[in-house]
Amino acid sequence: MSKTYDSNGTQLSFEDFGGGLPVVFLHPTPLDHAYWLPMIGELGELRAIVPDLRGHGASELGNALPVGGFQRVPDAPVLSVGQLATDVLALMDHLALSEAVFAGCSIGGYVLLELWRRAPLRMRGMALVCSKPQPDADANLEKRVETIAKIRSDGTAGVFDGNAQTLIGATARRQRPEIVFELRTRMTLTPEAVVAVQAGLATRPDSVPEVPGIDAPILAICGGEDPGISEAEMRVFEAAEGGCEFHLLADAGHFAAYEQPSKLAALMAPWLAQFEF
Repeated sequence: MSKTYDSNGTQLSFEDFGGGLPVVFLHPTPLDHAYWLPMIGELGELRAIVPDLRGHGASELGNALPVGGFQRVPDAPVLSVGQLATDVLALMDHLALSEAVFAGCSIGGYVLLELWRRAPLRMRGMALVCSKPQPDADANLEKRVETIAKIRSDGTAGVFDGNAQTLIGATARRQRPEIVFELRTRMTLTPEAVVAVQAGLATRPDSVPEVPGIDAPILAICGGEDPGISEAEMRVFEAAEGGCEFHLLADAGHFAAYEQPSKLAALMAPWLAQFEF
């Protein structure tokens, strides 16, 4: 059963189950915590802490997001990775959890990099799935402007339908056609939340300079069928001081952990075994 906690007056939802090594899992947008559940079920014994990010799933967006941070759409509210990191730290405090291992996919990985800037001593290790340290290139920024305009004019349906078709890898769509419906039903953000997320992604900082100084172990898993995150971009994590175990999963798209849960678990389980509890 989902639980709730407060972060700056906003009610946010999470699940907390199992026992042993605490691992915090941060999902990609526009999905919710259920993204991780098939893979977690194959990881063996651990304590899985699985929140819905602000504005996603059962978590509220809140009423006080700043406006003006994304210069190309100056009237857009901004759900920054900084705010999402604040929410995760509030969850850890709520659970009286001094440290944990973290896993993040896409925006979840961007939040992990922000957490490292703020609270490195609380991070024993980080697994990054289909996520990268680079900021948006100009073409990505223009695409976010277009997405915001489309959301504001037409609502979320068309954008989410496109996400379900383009972000899920071709292999998963071919082998398991029902996956498109499964993930599409988990895309429940309001138009305001999608706009805020797009603006937040557009304004995330460049984390490449921080990578060499990360002295916690990194697991980096890249989807070979991911249209937005390349192998070259993710291999930058190999410069980290604490070491990076890198894997290219050729038959996975952007939602790799849901598309190929057994394969992701087979990579993550032995990596997690290094952390004593």
